[in-house]
Amino acid sequence: MKRLAGYYCFAIATLMLPLLFPDSYYVTVVGVTVCTNIVLAVSLNLLMGYAGQISLGHAAFFGLGAYSSAVLTIKYGMNPWLAMTAGVIAVTVLSYVLSRPILRLKGHYLAMATLGLGIIVHIFFVQADQFTGGPDGISGLPVLSILGYPIDSDLKWYWTFAIFMLASVLFSLNIAHSRSGRALAAVHGSEIAAQMLGVDTAKVKSHVFVFSAVLACITGSLFAHQQDFVSPESFSFFFSIELVTMVVLGGLGSTFGAVIGAILLSLLPEVLLVFEDFEVMIFGAILMVIMIFLPQGLFVAMEETFFRLLKRKSQGSADVTS
Repeated sequence: MKRLAGYYCFAIATLMLPLLFPDSYYVTVVGVTVCTNIVLAVSLNLLMGYAGQISLGHAAFFGLGAYSSAVLTIKYGMNPWLAMTAGVIAVTVLSYVLSRPILRLKGHYLAMATLGLGIIVHIFFVQADQFTGGPDGISGLPVLSILGYPIDSDLKWYWTFAIFMLASVLFSLNIAHSRSGRALAAVHGSEIAAQMLGVDTAKVKSHVFVFSAVLACITGSLFAHQQDFVSPESFSFFFSIELVTMVVLGGLGSTFGAVIGAILLSLLPEVLLVFEDFEVMIFGAILMVIMIFLPQGLFVAMEETFFRLLKRKSQGSADVTS
């Protein structure tokens, strides 16, 4: 209970936001984007932060989920939930088959392999225009309904993404403190040492790769229905790099670090719009300053500072008492 106190505070704040600002564009529209990026960053953090396996192609699974829903519902008339399920099954199989050979690689070889995967999927979205609509994308997805209630407004979509995001964050926190999380930490520390302790490192890495991909796939399906439009531009290599930046900026190996990184990189461009031509320069400068002075990540640095101050305060109180 105590371990999840921070999560409960975050969940209450997330769910209270539209009640405090019922007519706010930033809550209902930008909020959906923030929730989407949080899920993607948290899912990538499972692979990068916990297992120590870099991926530069995470946007590929996000795109496969989106295009699965778009193609199957529009071109084949499939029920949206069945289309989403079909996409999840396809991504599960694909990610599992690819995980074994790809995750044997290490360092920059692994980065290049995942980069290649992302580029191949993106090229497929562009070139297979008879299915994907090519560079122009696909529009006109059917309205998604839950138990007969259509999700047909920005506020309803905010609630949908917020609940899914909170479930994903809780899932990640539970993994971190489970037996599987300890196995991931062992793999991250040293694969050889983990193997000597009896950890099946290939299996552990493969499973976290699949979990990460499936979370991204489901997010992509929801994203496609919410946007009512998908195009290859949303799932490019550059978006994969942005997701990696979110994870590193917040703090590798920290679920809430991924959350903070996603929130910061999602909202900062909106805040900097007032600077017009200098927006990109200021954005880049802020990222550079954070990474230079807080290389362990923003949230991790804040957490360490908080506990350091708390320890000093307790020591000071003990000295006064004595």
